[in-house]
Amino acid sequence: MEAVRAGAYGPDPARERVALAFTTAQAVRHAGRSSGYRNEVLSLRLDAAVGSCAVEPGVLPAAALDDCVGASAAELLAHPLLPVRIAALDAYLTHVRPHTPGHGARPYALPAGSSLHRSRARARAVVDLLPEAGIRRILAVGVVNSLLEQLRARGLGYVPCDLKGGATEWGEPVRTDALAELERCDAILASGMTLGNGTFQPLLDHAAASGKPLVVFAQTGSAVLPRFLGAGVSAVSAEPYPFFWLDGGPGVIHCYGGTR
Repeated sequence: MEAVRAGAYGPDPARERVALAFTTAQAVRHAGRSSGYRNEVLSLRLDAAVGSCAVEPGVLPAAALDDCVGASAAELLAHPLLPVRIAALDAYLTHVRPHTPGHGARPYALPAGSSLHRSRARARAVVDLLPEAGIRRILAVGVVNSLLEQLRARGLGYVPCDLKGGATEWGEPVRTDALAELERCDAILASGMTLGNGTFQPLLDHAAASGKPLVVFAQTGSAVLPRFLGAGVSAVSAEPYPFFWLDGGPGVIHCYGGTR
C-alpha cells in the first residue's frame, strides 16, 4: 500500500476511481461431500480490472458498497475496513500489473465441468506449486477439502487450520491457531483470505525468516500476493474474478513462482 501511494507502480492512485462495487455470495455442497460452506466476496471495478477480497458472510456493512463507488483508489486504501483496503489494492494492482507472462504469470487452463471437477483441477495446479522434495508436513491455512484431498493423494502430511475450526471431510480436527503450528510444519499453503482477515503478515514473516516455502492460493488479493515473491512468498496461484465456482465453462488461473 505504501509503495502504491508513493507511485512505485506508476499511475497516481488518487486519479484512479472505482466505478462499480459489488458482492458475490454463494453456498455450496459438492456431490459426495458430507458438508458444505458459504463464501462472500467484495469486488471493486477499476477500469477493466476487478479486485476482490473475501469476507465472512454477513459481516460487510451494506454502506461499504456506497463508500466505494466513485471513490479514488487512494481514498479506499485509507478506508477503515481492511477488506475494502485489500480489494482496492487488488483492483489497482490488477489494473497496472495484469496477470500476463510479461509480469511473470503462467496461465493454467481449468476445464469445464461441475464445481467439484473444477475445484479438483484447481487443487492440482495449487499443489504443483509446492516443492517436489523435502516436504513432509504442510500447514494448510484456510481449509479447502479439494486441496487436502490432493495432498493426501500425494502422500503429504498436513495440519489443517481455519479460524472457523470444525473438522475436515475425513474427520480431522481443524486447528484455529495457525501460528502455534508453524514450528512443526516445513511448508505453508495459505489462502489469500489471510490478507483480508489480517493473519497474513505473521505467516510471511515466518517464511521469510525460516526459508520455508509459502504457497498462496488467491482469489482475495490475486494481484497483491505476487508482489511478495522472493520476500517470503515462494509461489502464488492467482485467480482473479470471475472465480472457478461461478460457472461451468472453461477458465484460467495464473501461476507465479514454484519449481515446476
